[in-house]
Amino acid sequence: MANWPALLVAPSLALANLSITYALTTPECSHQSDVAMHIVSAAILAICVLLTFQAWRNWLVQGGGSLTPPRQDDAAARGRFMSAVAGMVGTLSSLVVIAQWFPQWVLSPCAIG
Repeated sequence: MANWPALLVAPSLALANLSITYALTTPECSHQSDVAMHIVSAAILAICVLLTFQAWRNWLVQGGGSLTPPRQDDAAARGRFMSAVAGMVGTLSSLVVIAQWFPQWVLSPCAIG
């Protein structure tokens, strides 16, 4: 199972979320609605969580279901390490999307600074 989606796609989606929601502020302000921005953020968060779950599942499978670290340095240990890193990157990306989504709940898209 691949870990690269959580390592590369999840952070890219967090950046794309920022770009897309920023681009949607003018159309959403003209319609006095913020539904599209919430839909985009929710979809991207769901994808990031799914990728993180896949990396976590890879970590458990490569460890044989054990939560203890391996005692030797082999390919399985490196694969499990990469799964752990992918899970952490995916978790961080999910938290970034949540942090980007929070102001959408608090502020209006038409708020002028």
